[in-house]
Amino acid sequence: MITLVCQARRAGRAAAVCVVLGAALTACGTSRPSGLPRPAPSATPAAPSSRPPTLAPGPAGLTPVFENGPRTGEKTVALTFDADMTADQGPRAAAGEHFDHPQLITTLRALQVPATVFMTGRWAEEYPDQARSIGRDPLFEVANHSYSHYAFTDDCYDLPTVSADRMRADVERAYAAFREVGVPDPMPYFRFPGGCYDRAALKALAPAGVTAVQWDVVGGDAFATDADAVARQVLDGVRPGSVVVLHCTRSAAPTTERALKTIVPELREQGYHFVKVSDLIATANGRNRPS
Repeated sequence: MITLVCQARRAGRAAAVCVVLGAALTACGTSRPSGLPRPAPSATPAAPSSRPPTLAPGPAGLTPVFENGPRTGEKTVALTFDADMTADQGPRAAAGEHFDHPQLITTLRALQVPATVFMTGRWAEEYPDQARSIGRDPLFEVANHSYSHYAFTDDCYDLPTVSADRMRADVERAYAAFREVGVPDPMPYFRFPGGCYDRAALKALAPAGVTAVQWDVVGGDAFATDADAVARQVLDGVRPGSVVVLHCTRSAAPTTERALKTIVPELREQGYHFVKVSDLIATANGRNRPS
């Protein structure tokens, strides 16, 4: 179900290995506030007046948090992929480390699996052609994973920390990076680096008008060497309305693309239908999912 969080909250420690790749190694509405880019197109073009679905602000006007869609009704699941790169990893990319994973995107296209890519602004700057290609493909939607991939709380799996007075600016800098490289319509969704947030972070981001998107299934692909184990962890965790967190980098999540070749057909065999995060939020809001 939807969770509107008004107290301190942190993702489970079990997600540490899977979600945060650390400073040393990081893996690949109701209304739209001013300053945010226009909504992303879906596979079926939306009416000109349509806007991406978001959650209403939480208590005290805090940024709302979405973890999963409805558990009843159609068996839907959203695969999400974090395209992570910290602000200071340019030299490593220049030395040949791959924070991208184009073969994974190719496989998603071949399997016709819609997905939401939570992209850091620094990743978009490093791989502008790929960012633009993903953003212009109606099979996908691009969402915000911060500019720097610095943590929004202290003690978040050894990530560097962005100060409270810079949190909103960091998110807006990512949107600016998306526009600069030609991503036309990034969504008003934000994923906290490491999944770490608290009340202060939710308050700081409230003026940005974003919906924070977490997950209920950890893929376990970060640093994994066994694609079958990753696939099994996802398959064992998925329920109707699930949001699955995976990564799209070759250097730190090299098995993800292979795992998808097991995950996708098995979930389809079980009757699941793949959707984007925006579809789950729309359904949770009582709106019809785009066809």
